[in-house]
Amino acid sequence: MSNLHISQAIEDLLVARNPRGMKTVQTALKPGYILRAAELIQQATGNVLIGTGFPVDQTFETDGPPGAIALYRTIEQLGGQPVLVCGAPLANHLQADFRVHQISINQTATRQQEAQAALDQHRPTLIISIERPGLNAQGLYCNMRGEDISQRCASFDDFLNLAQCPTIAIGDGGNEIGMGNVLDSLAGMNIMPSVTTCDELVVADVSNWGAHGLIAMLSALTQTDILAQWDNIEVLNYLSQRGSVDGVSRENTLTEDSLSSDISEKLILDLRKITGFYQNK
Repeated sequence: MSNLHISQAIEDLLVARNPRGMKTVQTALKPGYILRAAELIQQATGNVLIGTGFPVDQTFETDGPPGAIALYRTIEQLGGQPVLVCGAPLANHLQADFRVHQISINQTATRQQEAQAALDQHRPTLIISIERPGLNAQGLYCNMRGEDISQRCASFDDFLNLAQCPTIAIGDGGNEIGMGNVLDSLAGMNIMPSVTTCDELVVADVSNWGAHGLIAMLSALTQTDILAQWDNIEVLNYLSQRGSVDGVSRENTLTEDSLSSDISEKLILDLRKITGFYQNK
């Protein structure tokens, strides 16, 4: 298969379950977005900022951070310098094991200045957002239930708005950073969509899967089976011990958007099949 055909196969797999209408959103995107985004990652040198962390109650959900960690490890393997950008409490839990830039919670008045200072400090060559709340047309952050969570949110939107480098966003519901690219497709959905845009949007049924899809494409581009190194349950355990909750059930379980780790592991095998690195025995 050509790289474009591999990309399109990955894009279709990532929205095959379609619990929240991302298959409809996919039709608004120019085919090959997985390939284009993966090429941006492959070309990035120096610092790459990866924003993640969606607040649920007083903690963070399991969708987003695992994908961010997977991208972090992959970018390191490719020779880049990834930095995770997140608010408390997630930032506090990750800083012992990863390079972390912490952003402030509920600082509406200073969020642009904070973003610009971080951009000046890190001078990124690429910015990635995965499952980060995005501002809606009312200037609020809302979850899938329509609840205003602005007071519990750190703002990552202006990192993309002010960026002087390419930007990638991954989302699965419509209220995440990057969904401003596809507002018309979201108009009929029961969601208060984010209006924040990006250069390349990746949609998936679970945002973590979008990260794995990008890594699968990078595997094809580099002819390296990067996904073979991923241990999904290990990373979920790591986050669970630090207080993560499932974004749907709000319980401290080893699940992603109510789906068991087995389902993610099956998807990763399917991605490795698409890229030719895994064959059924």
